[in-house]
Amino acid sequence: MRVDCEGCAGCCIDWRPVSSVPLDHERRGPRAPLDDTYNLVPLTRDEIRNFVDAGFGDVLTPRLWEAPPGEGVEIDGVEVATIAGNPAFFVGMRKPPKPVGPFGLERTWLRSCTFLDPETLQCRIHDTDLYPDECAEYPGHNLVLEQETECERVERHGGGERLLDETPPEDQHGLLLGPHALGAKVFVHPDPEQLSGVIQRLRDRSLTPADRAEFVGVAVGSHPGSTEVDEERAREARAQALESESWAGDVVDAWSAMAGALGAAAESAPAPDEVEVDRGAPETPGWDTIRADD
Repeated sequence: MRVDCEGCAGCCIDWRPVSSVPLDHERRGPRAPLDDTYNLVPLTRDEIRNFVDAGFGDVLTPRLWEAPPGEGVEIDGVEVATIAGNPAFFVGMRKPPKPVGPFGLERTWLRSCTFLDPETLQCRIHDTDLYPDECAEYPGHNLVLEQETECERVERHGGGERLLDETPPEDQHGLLLGPHALGAKVFVHPDPEQLSGVIQRLRDRSLTPADRAEFVGVAVGSHPGSTEVDEERAREARAQALESESWAGDVVDAWSAMAGALGAAAESAPAPDEVEVDRGAPETPGWDTIRADD
């Protein structure tokens, strides 16, 4: 598998506002996400714990799904998909609006991964222990499952070649399916009544830090292959997440406060380093360095 990522980051950016092709692959079928985040990366339990331990609990957010009538549990007037009668969810990384210019665009306000450098379109945690398997192996999982990749969607939108070799990697760590995902990548919240109000806030993009920390705690306290939750581990992780004050969380707040309408020109936005590096974000190498190393 080989991909050309320079000037792209289509898998890290919600580029629906500027897309010339339909981007509804996450919302087909009866169990659509209750949030409107595009390509939310599912993290494993261990990855979530590592983010929390590193002080980045404030950039994690849950995803839950809608269920057909009578097939889930009703919360805030919504039928929520369940496993063993309780709400199912995974945890990913928040995507605030940032001034980015993928595919040759001028700087435009588009929701982007917390850790994406808006200038270079490179990940600030690439080559660190925090870099998720799902990101490191992308689009390998899609290729194994014979599903369209974001690389191919970008090609349909703007031409060119992004997916240079379609051979899936042989050794993939993050592909967890079916029972193997339970408690390791897909989690179960043990108390639907506790989520009253939370589901509406999820749909409104108004989750509170306490809302997000609740799901982070349950995920960290989960047991692989089971719906059981270790309450002590969950409580500790919840508290850690609530106490997090990371540069990445500050970046989410800063960009969200100054962003224009999604899809609008962002030529007057500050230089990314003024918002991110000045708050402690590590710099990215840039593509000249990557090409030189290759």
